[in-house]
Amino acid sequence: MKLEEFDYELPEELIAQVPIQKRDESRLMVLNRKEKTITHEVFKNIINYLEPGDCLVRNNTKVIPARLYGKKETGANVEFVLLKQLEGDTWESIVRPGNKLKPGTKVIFGDGLLQAEILDVLEGGTRKVLFKYEGIFNEILDKIGLMPLPPYIHESLKEKERYQTVYAKYEGSAAAPTAGLHFTPELLEQIEQKGIKIANVTLHVGIGTFRPVKEENIEDHKMHTEHFYMKQEDAEKINETKKSGKRVIAVGTTSCRVLETIADPKTGLVQPTEADTGIYIYPGYSFKCIDALITNFHLPKSTLLMLVSAFADKEFILKAYHQAVQEKYRFFSFGDAMLIQ
Repeated sequence: MKLEEFDYELPEELIAQVPIQKRDESRLMVLNRKEKTITHEVFKNIINYLEPGDCLVRNNTKVIPARLYGKKETGANVEFVLLKQLEGDTWESIVRPGNKLKPGTKVIFGDGLLQAEILDVLEGGTRKVLFKYEGIFNEILDKIGLMPLPPYIHESLKEKERYQTVYAKYEGSAAAPTAGLHFTPELLEQIEQKGIKIANVTLHVGIGTFRPVKEENIEDHKMHTEHFYMKQEDAEKINETKKSGKRVIAVGTTSCRVLETIADPKTGLVQPTEADTGIYIYPGYSFKCIDALITNFHLPKSTLLMLVSAFADKEFILKAYHQAVQEKYRFFSFGDAMLIQ
């Protein structure tokens, strides 16, 4: 399957630069896979498409202020984006300018609050970095770090919490699970009152979010791994839903990837698990666990567009994207949402 098959025309002005004022008033496109229908809604009305006994599975990872600006000992400016904690104070990081940051290079951030040494160059050009500091690492990041907004967002973020879901709990992500940004505490309360279960997974979003597909044949692309875990109580909610014949609805592609990584191929049931996943879902994949998916609109030629094209028919997805462009939906991280059922 060719990469070009997952391309579409997107006017730059449709890339959302700032969050909508009220989270749940973004637009919602509802795709019915069986009937091949497209309906236009407001996100808060998603409750009308959820039924008692269904289970929403959301990713409760919390984004860390992982973008750091510092200086080499020579005084040259550098930028780091922390991607993944490897062990202790050692992290995998994107660094700029990469050609100037070789093993042994030392960098100072926040007037010495944080120091770093490049230990190694990893596959793909990222760096293995050792940090040194006094105090608590996350508190230092809160003081000197910035939210690692994607490169297509050029506006500064006035309120840090708008790049977090309202249920974000466990720190470790280099990017937000953006499908969850549309939920408010009030909407989640209404959903639970309707008899819909809410289960959590935790997947810390890593380098896969930043890495474009470059291979002409999409099968040749290699996914990076991301760490996740699911607790017993959440696995039980999901299994109860599957056994009762109700729907498991993934909030976002990250939740989907966790569920499809751990689900039993025959039953779709899941077990409490902590592991890494490098699952790569593209058309031809047979889904084991999820029955519906809430997601944002994804970049052309991206693995996320391939995932949704696997869940719904590729031509149907591209038709929906074309309609979203015509209807001037807002795209990507701060953009509008889609429910595929």
